[in-house]
Amino acid sequence: MQSYEMLITRLDRAVFEEALNMQSGYVLDFSDRTFGDFFCTEVGVDPDAPPGSSLFSAYGTSKAKRLRSFIASAQPHLVARALRALWEYRENNILGSSGPREDRLKEVYFKIVGKFEGEEHVIDSTGIEAFEADETLQELVAAIRRDLDAGRPNSGLDRLHTYCMKRFASLVVKHGGEPCGENDALHARVGKYAKALKASRNLTEMSDRIIKSSISTFESMNDIRNNKSFAHDKETLVPMDEAKFIYDSVTALLRFIKTMDAQKFED
Repeated sequence: MQSYEMLITRLDRAVFEEALNMQSGYVLDFSDRTFGDFFCTEVGVDPDAPPGSSLFSAYGTSKAKRLRSFIASAQPHLVARALRALWEYRENNILGSSGPREDRLKEVYFKIVGKFEGEEHVIDSTGIEAFEADETLQELVAAIRRDLDAGRPNSGLDRLHTYCMKRFASLVVKHGGEPCGENDALHARVGKYAKALKASRNLTEMSDRIIKSSISTFESMNDIRNNKSFAHDKETLVPMDEAKFIYDSVTALLRFIKTMDAQKFED
């Protein structure tokens, strides 16, 4: 078994632990109970009962030390699953900042996730789905997944952009907003969705800010689609690592938005 310090280098470790608020012995906002519940639900491992408890006991009893123990002791695919779920929880439940520092936290964090997943870096595409019974949409989703399965995320960024255009146009109408026009850019569609969703239900401050902050992410995709994808005759595509990061960011937002959308009908 490699130590936690060997698995995550010193410079990356400082950023990684900042992202999960581990400096004071905690992990995000988990209590002892919710920490255990999280690993049972998201990873299928009970930190408080054998045999799972042995994975959490090597470094100490604080939640941060238990997570370090798990990272050092568990199978890599379980570590990767846990880290992805922790980041998704962070985005959905913890009000983070935006800007260069947040971008740096995410970059380093997912570099570490990639180490445990292997060089192929399996991208979670569960947020990309055929949300309507439409043959063209189904083929678009299938094409995006073929690119990901072939390890070519930078080849499909124009299709990801097209998918998001369709997804948010549908969501705007679904929530009673004015239909998107042909000339409405992607970030404008996301803005219309945010406005329509807020009008249709009482959002928490955190949820409102997460959705609004995503507008800038989708705005950046316009330039990528026009200047660094196969949508036009371009010789230079987005670098592979950046393409993976874009997919991680966009699919995480799509999963969060899907959760928010479902809650409208559960309240």
